[in-house]
Amino acid sequence: MSNTSDNDVFGTLHYRDPALLDRPGSAANKTYEFVEEKHIDDGKAVESMEEQPKLQRKLKGRQMGMIAIGGTIGTGLFIGSGSTLADAGPAGALIAFAAMGSMVFFVCTSLGEMSTFIPTSDPFNHFAARFLDPALGFAFGWNYWYSWMLTVGSELVACGIIVQYWLPNLSGAIWSVISLLVMFAFNAVSVRGYGEAEFWMAALKVAAVLVFVVVGILTVTGATGDEFIGGKNWHVDGAPFKDHIVGILKACIVAAFSMQGTEIVGITVGECANPRREVPRVIRSVFWRILFFYIASILIIGLVIPNSNPNLVSASGAGDVAISPFTLVFKAAGADWAAHVMNAVVLVTVLSAGNSGLYACTRVLWVLANEGKAPRVLRRITRHGVPLWALVFTSLCSTVIFCISLAGNQSVYVFLINLSGLTGMGFWLGISLCHWRFRRAYIAQGYSLDDLPYVASFFPFGPVYACTLLAIIIIGQGYGTIWPTFDAVSFVSTYLAIPVFLVFWLTWKFTKRTKWIKLMDIDLTSGTLLEMERNGDIEVFAQEESGWRKYTKWLHRKSD
Repeated sequence: MSNTSDNDVFGTLHYRDPALLDRPGSAANKTYEFVEEKHIDDGKAVESMEEQPKLQRKLKGRQMGMIAIGGTIGTGLFIGSGSTLADAGPAGALIAFAAMGSMVFFVCTSLGEMSTFIPTSDPFNHFAARFLDPALGFAFGWNYWYSWMLTVGSELVACGIIVQYWLPNLSGAIWSVISLLVMFAFNAVSVRGYGEAEFWMAALKVAAVLVFVVVGILTVTGATGDEFIGGKNWHVDGAPFKDHIVGILKACIVAAFSMQGTEIVGITVGECANPRREVPRVIRSVFWRILFFYIASILIIGLVIPNSNPNLVSASGAGDVAISPFTLVFKAAGADWAAHVMNAVVLVTVLSAGNSGLYACTRVLWVLANEGKAPRVLRRITRHGVPLWALVFTSLCSTVIFCISLAGNQSVYVFLINLSGLTGMGFWLGISLCHWRFRRAYIAQGYSLDDLPYVASFFPFGPVYACTLLAIIIIGQGYGTIWPTFDAVSFVSTYLAIPVFLVFWLTWKFTKRTKWIKLMDIDLTSGTLLEMERNGDIEVFAQEESGWRKYTKWLHRKSD
């Protein structure tokens, strides 16, 4: 603990217009309706938030940093990234990933500004209900839960397929069950157990990308492999741009889906030991992570592999690791063992995705239960701070999805998995909209931006830019179902997530008769980081000085 005075550590929320404090109906002078709604469950009073069980803030900075990195690197990069090269050519693929990477950067900065101001384990439900409409919070919360629940089920299927690459005579279902038990154990022990597991799995993925980039550079320059490649693959037929704007748009859709999961770091804020320091650190690193892991990898793939390679289109699932673009680059360098190594990396990646999905589902479901939006039994927490019943319920639902995949007819399984397709884009769109409303309310109510623990850059351009690109991606996702011929089944399957979201939203809206929250009625005082620090709910750390400030102080001491 620091000896810094309370005013230095906590700071003060300054109103630029003191008259707002006396304005009738101002959020500063009344109890916010959303907070009251937390204490109502089917018409029965529940205990106050102080008496409810709480999560434990045990996640450290190094764990959050790796969780953020792990959320960035997935099977979309290792296996699916090759299709962007086939669709748009090497330059088109780079533009697509750069555009989507910039969009994800702005989404993360928006989430970072809100999460550091109001740390919560379910930002999608909480922020939408607090800044937009309580019914939208309900819809976002449940859609986020079922999306990741379905993803966990699909990752179980993928685990079995991946292990069968080495052991084809054993049923993949055995390895899927083992994978589920491993994921459950990591999440059931404590949040520190989850964080540590993610730390090491993310470290392996980072190492794989680093080795890939180094090997790719050596291959392009002719230090390894059979020949000097240089930039010749940028001059073959279809390069550097293929199908022009249409190809880039198709590549943008793949790039956007491959980056899903980066928002999970926002959920970990609810269990971060020091949100004031760690969350801004993690968010600031997003740009450089995207730049290196995605842009560098796509550049290497585009230099080594010609866009006409048929394997770029064929590699789409966990069973195609032998022809994934990463494996092809390693083989071009003369590494015949590359398929086995990449299979191991993809296995860890799938386990990491399932582990993170189970964690996210558990926390979101627990918050929904605490707010009366899910059965109260799901509120139970172990002495180690784990929402056990929420974890059990999610695991059972994901197991059901896995069992459906074992059925002879795969249409039901594919239909369910497609439900989660557009939801990731919807969450990012919701985050951007929430940030737009949050910042407008913050200024309208007279607060100073200097008091925010973290300020997102380029507002309002950031959320507007993100919303525009996301709207294009959501609309363009069904392009292939309409042209050149209309496929009704695929069209419905692609866009089914939209009516499902509307059902959740409208059901809660008409049942609870919720209303759109006005800017001056948005609560910016309860549940904030400042309030938690003053109440002792979060340990207070002195603000860490920047490296430049430490250096100037050192110079002053030397000159004295």
